[in-house]
Amino acid sequence: MESTPCPVPAKRGAGTMGAWTSRTRVPTPEPDPQEVLDLSRLPPELLLLVLSHVPPRTLLMHCRRVCRAWRALVDGQALWLLLLARDHSAAGRALLALARRCLPPAHEDTPCPLGQFCALRPLGRNLISNPCGQEGLRKWMVRHGGDGWVVEKNRKPVPGAPSQTCFVTSFSWCRKKQVVDLVEKGLWPELLDSGGVEIAVSDWWGARHDSGCKYRLFVTLLDAHQNVIDKFSAVPDPIEQWNNDVYLQVTHVFSGIRRGIRFISFEHWGQDTQFWAGHYGARVTNSSVIIRVCQS
Repeated sequence: MESTPCPVPAKRGAGTMGAWTSRTRVPTPEPDPQEVLDLSRLPPELLLLVLSHVPPRTLLMHCRRVCRAWRALVDGQALWLLLLARDHSAAGRALLALARRCLPPAHEDTPCPLGQFCALRPLGRNLISNPCGQEGLRKWMVRHGGDGWVVEKNRKPVPGAPSQTCFVTSFSWCRKKQVVDLVEKGLWPELLDSGGVEIAVSDWWGARHDSGCKYRLFVTLLDAHQNVIDKFSAVPDPIEQWNNDVYLQVTHVFSGIRRGIRFISFEHWGQDTQFWAGHYGARVTNSSVIIRVCQS
C-alpha cells in the first residue's frame, strides 16, 4: 500500500506570488553624536538669532540656566532688542527707538530688565488687577462705610469691561484703593524717567435707577519714597434718582511726567444719596491704568 506524501509548503521567495512579508522592523540607526546639532558650537551672533525666536519666559526660566554662554546672552541687551525689533507696527517702532534711547545699565550676572519687560508686556494693557470685582475684593485695600462694599452684576453693559460685574457702595462713603508698583510690572526706571511715556487712567461709575449716588476719583503718581509727583482728582456732580441705570466714564492722561515715578495710587469713593440701608450707592467698574509710548 502506497502512502500518500504530505504536501510540502512551497518556499515563498521574492519572485513567488503570495510571498511572505517579513514583519521584522529594521532598527533606525542612531544618529552619529557628531551629527547632532550642537547649538553651543554656533557663532554667538547666530545663537543670538536662534534664541530670539524663543518665548521670553522660556528664555528667563530655562535657557538662562543652560550654561554660562547662554546666560550671558539672556542677561544682555542685544537679545531683547532683537525681540522688540520684530514688532513692525508704528507703536512697535516707537517703543524700540525709546528703548534704545534709555537702555538700563548692564550689570554682570544680573538679568537685563528688558527681559522682564518683554515677558510681562506692561505697555498698552491694564495694570489694575481685578478691575471689575470678578475676584471679589482681591487686590484692593478697602474702607467700608455703611453696609460696606459688595460685588454685583451690571444692570447695563459697560463697554470693553473684562467682566460685567461691579463694586457697589452703601449709604456712607466707601473707599477703595490699589497701588501699582511700576517696576514690579516690568517697567525699568530709565524708561519711566525718559519722558517718552504717558499714563492713561479711566474709571466707570454709575447708579441704580431708583437711587442717586455720589462718586470721587483720586489718582496719584508717587516716587520710590511715596512722595507725590503729580495727581488728578474728579468730583463730578451726583447722579440723581430715577436715572435709567446710567454709567459715566472718567478719564485722564498724565503726560510730560517728571522723573522719579515708581508707583501709581488709584483710589475711588462712592455712596448713595438716599441714605438707604443696603447697597444703593455708586457702582464702580472697569478701572484702568495704562502706560503707553508717547506717539508725538
